[in-house]
Amino acid sequence: MPAQTKPQNPVTVRVFAQRFSSTRLGARLARHLAVQRLDAWGIPYDTDLSDAAALIVAELAANAVTHGRVPGRDFELRLTLTADTLRIEVSDARGERRPREVQPEGESGRGLLLVAALADRWSVHDRVPVGKTVRADVCLLD
Repeated sequence: MPAQTKPQNPVTVRVFAQRFSSTRLGARLARHLAVQRLDAWGIPYDTDLSDAAALIVAELAANAVTHGRVPGRDFELRLTLTADTLRIEVSDARGERRPREVQPEGESGRGLLLVAALADRWSVHDRVPVGKTVRADVCLLD
């Protein structure tokens, strides 16, 4: 007798991906476009989620252009929204320069304290063929 499977509800996944110049202007534009996209997806401006996402994108994009910049290479922002999670990913071309463990009393890396406080989890992944991706997940359900 075949096992019965439960019918699955379709999952709506929304994805936004854009490359930006590895400059301060590119980082600012990434933050602005992120909150604009979230608003279009039903997450209004000036809500806790929109504000948290803006801060996470701002920090990760600033790190990408400060520590991950390779002349002539852009960085990429990718937002993925599912029913229960907003995933923010920022990729750059410097795989060898990875974020270190967050140290509150350190001279650098304090921005990642903000990411750690706002996101439910964050991690760093190798990017093929070159570079790294810093990922922050914000759970939408309590």
